[in-house]
Amino acid sequence: MRSLHNTQFSILELAPVREDKSVQFSLQHALELAQHAEKLGFSRLWLAEHHNMDGIASSATAVLLGYLLANTSTLKVGSGGIMLPNHAPLVVAEQFGTLETLYPGRVELGLGRAPGTDQVTMRALRRGRQETEEQFPQDVLEILSYFGEAKQGQRITATPGQNTHVPVWLLGSSLFSAQLAAQLGLPYSFASHFAPRMLGQAIQLYRENFQPSPYLDKPYVSMGVPTVVADTDEEAEFLATSVYQRILALLTGRSLKLQPPVQTMEGRWSVSEKIAVQNFLAMAQIGSPETVKQGLEKLLMQYDVDEFIFTCDIFDTDKRLNNFSLLIDLKQSN
Repeated sequence: MRSLHNTQFSILELAPVREDKSVQFSLQHALELAQHAEKLGFSRLWLAEHHNMDGIASSATAVLLGYLLANTSTLKVGSGGIMLPNHAPLVVAEQFGTLETLYPGRVELGLGRAPGTDQVTMRALRRGRQETEEQFPQDVLEILSYFGEAKQGQRITATPGQNTHVPVWLLGSSLFSAQLAAQLGLPYSFASHFAPRMLGQAIQLYRENFQPSPYLDKPYVSMGVPTVVADTDEEAEFLATSVYQRILALLTGRSLKLQPPVQTMEGRWSVSEKIAVQNFLAMAQIGSPETVKQGLEKLLMQYDVDEFIFTCDIFDTDKRLNNFSLLIDLKQSN
């Protein structure tokens, strides 16, 4: 079985907006986290694209990536992911080709096939274009062509972008992208931080059908893991009430701004809502370092992934940074 020491540790950042702070504070904290992750030795930090969500400030993903790249020096930074139905493939290739040209070897492009927003916002993003999730495979191939060497007779080239060979990942929460990633020989990341139900099935499908490619010679899988790590189980459970409130707000259509922790969630959710939040967070690791270590080892035993990509919605920014310090300690002391 793979050990924590041999498993890559990464971060997925959604630039959470606190209910008592500005969006600017969230963006500056995203940089603080990236610099912290670089010092600690995390493999990569990705930003997620979401729109029309008042508690998530990473909507202009490529722009924010540029800010993080300009103020770090070695950390790999990328998208987890760009929601491809919202964008023309050429524009994505030019944006990430530009970032890769400015910061060689540090840029990654994770692609998702859902819009990452509601129907009304989706129409506002697309401005009447009719792209659908079904066009995702063709769009991925188009982007790959823009990052490769230009072929003879190629009528459109991405400048910057062509010949930059930006690493492309496929992201998913169902079986579709697992199958496509296997077919194209691309690394695959499963969004188990919010949709864990099909994780095992997707990983098995990906591994069994993987075709070696110029991009990757063998399957490579990461899985999303929500975390709240603190010195004791009791403190972690207290801090996790911010996470519970945020997921409850998502499920009930309320503001997603991060709320301070509370002593108890009793009276804040119904029995069915509590179960829904628990299902959403089925892969979450909440507790002391020892508790979380046992939980991560159990996940490795079950899924044998190559990489964990961690999310964290702790309200206090210092405690949030400490969450990742405690996580990397688990890897390094294993």
